[in-house]
Amino acid sequence: MTMRVRAAVLREAGRPAPYAQSRPLSIEEVALEPPGQGEIMVKIHAAGLCHSDLSAVNGDRLWPMPIVVGHEAAAEVVELGAGVTDLAIGDHVTLVFRPACGTCPSCAVGRPSLCEPGGEANAGGSLLGGYRRLHSVDGIGIDGSVGSPLHHHLGCAAFAEYATVSRRSVVKIDPTLPWDEAALFGCAVITGAGAVLNTARAEAGSRVAVVGLGGVGFSSLLAARAIGARAIVAVDMLDAKLAKARELGATHCFNAADPDVIGKVKEATGGGADYAFEMAGNVAALELAYRITGRGGTTVTAGLPNPQAKWPLQAVTLIGEERTVKGSYLGSCVPSRDVPRFIAMYRAGSLPVDKLLSEHIRLDELNPALDRLARGESIRQVILMN
Repeated sequence: MTMRVRAAVLREAGRPAPYAQSRPLSIEEVALEPPGQGEIMVKIHAAGLCHSDLSAVNGDRLWPMPIVVGHEAAAEVVELGAGVTDLAIGDHVTLVFRPACGTCPSCAVGRPSLCEPGGEANAGGSLLGGYRRLHSVDGIGIDGSVGSPLHHHLGCAAFAEYATVSRRSVVKIDPTLPWDEAALFGCAVITGAGAVLNTARAEAGSRVAVVGLGGVGFSSLLAARAIGARAIVAVDMLDAKLAKARELGATHCFNAADPDVIGKVKEATGGGADYAFEMAGNVAALELAYRITGRGGTTVTAGLPNPQAKWPLQAVTLIGEERTVKGSYLGSCVPSRDVPRFIAMYRAGSLPVDKLLSEHIRLDELNPALDRLARGESIRQVILMN
């Protein structure tokens, strides 16, 4: 049966900041359809606010409109669609922003983050399989007919009280994990920690640099500490975040605006990082990350800049210094394997992601929260739906 829920709807990208005034996200009552074959309905308890959400609002990433935003969340299963037999009502799950079909060439070789049908569904604003279960409430009739369709952000549409999602967009998690902490494992942790542990496969004793200290960048920093990196260099534009980085285990901190930052990082690391991670989402940060990578080192980028951005690579260094440049999406994770693994690391104290929580907000406080995110004032703001 179709139900009405409150959700954050983006109808037009590119409204100017401050968002507290332009209000790009409207909190509306929308119609949510029950789950179909291979789908579930979940009650969202907590959802994290991420730069990927901001990139939808400011137009850096173009999505079909109108769209219910949000992709990092923890939820409770409340209804099972046909064919879903491995979950039960009441199970706790983390939403994952790239559904994996399990059968495409990428899934078949163990790279579900590159799932082709999942990517096509996300680009189209639908669930896996092309279905849309969200509608505006205009024109709902007494026969239950619904209004114009709304799109699902990254298969999740998590800034809502409830969501219908593909079974392949969730991972079952430990039910004792607090909701606000559990939400972080759907994007920030798997992307940031996964880039270090899966994409780069950084070793104990290596020299690591992280450029861009949001929730993802800090997760990379924590993972570098967890593997026993001997040098952990944090680079950001904000001194407050650098202070936080030192608190969380960075051995060296440098402001990206310092004209001597490259030389200082190379001096601190004895020639450059073995692994440098770009987590800021812009070409200037990627260039900086590449230039502070040492000979034979690896530069990993996961920041997702505007699709129109180009990076003029100095090709001779790639060859003459035997460099590697790698992209990392979803932290190169297999979510069903890595989400429980990272939660276990958190429980053991080696990945203290709870220290990344900046503040709790309500759904109707999203627009001013976007301003704080855009200014870099928060690491992770989490919406509590209750």
